[in-house]
Amino acid sequence: MNKYIETGEHNNEPLSSFGGVGGGLVIINYGAGNIKSIQFAFKRLGIDAILTSNIDEICAADKVIFPGVGEASTAMKMLKESGLDKIISTLKQPVLGICLGMQLMCNSTEEGNTKGLGIFDVEVKKFSNKVKVPQMGWNIIKNLQSDLFKGIKENEYMYLVHSFYAEQCKEMIAKTDYEIEYASALQKDNFYGVQFHPEKSSKAGEQILKNFLQL
Repeated sequence: MNKYIETGEHNNEPLSSFGGVGGGLVIINYGAGNIKSIQFAFKRLGIDAILTSNIDEICAADKVIFPGVGEASTAMKMLKESGLDKIISTLKQPVLGICLGMQLMCNSTEEGNTKGLGIFDVEVKKFSNKVKVPQMGWNIIKNLQSDLFKGIKENEYMYLVHSFYAEQCKEMIAKTDYEIEYASALQKDNFYGVQFHPEKSSKAGEQILKNFLQL
């Protein structure tokens, strides 16, 4: 059994080991993420996630979570100061960006006119003043197109808190409607991103985290 698996099953469903020799699950700790809530979410699945900004540990991990809460330009500055801006896009294992983490993986964001990591070929725009900003609360995801959503039904509710959104693009694997339809999840090769917070999205969000571990 993988050393990062504490329990063999959850909710009567087996949780298989992920990866092999390596660093298990790593959550990138760069000062701009609500990392404790994500760590606790994995703990409920029986997973001890490592919080780290150490490049060697991140590169050696089996799976990587790239979180983000806050303002984009400040978060990108923190990434650059740690050298992580040069590393994240080179990772070969599955990487999941959450909320601002996903937005920073895009080409750019209007928030602070910030250049992103360019992993996803899409721009991040601000919602207009025609709707309440930020969008805060539950909304549906639809047009699900990835194994990340295995066991998740169409029009499932997820919890979102954000003022900026990724436009629809070829890398979109889920979309959400809030004034306009936008990409609420993205995938390119081993890189995944979700605008919503799976760690705050009840059983459905928990299933998505479980799916990510099994990619």
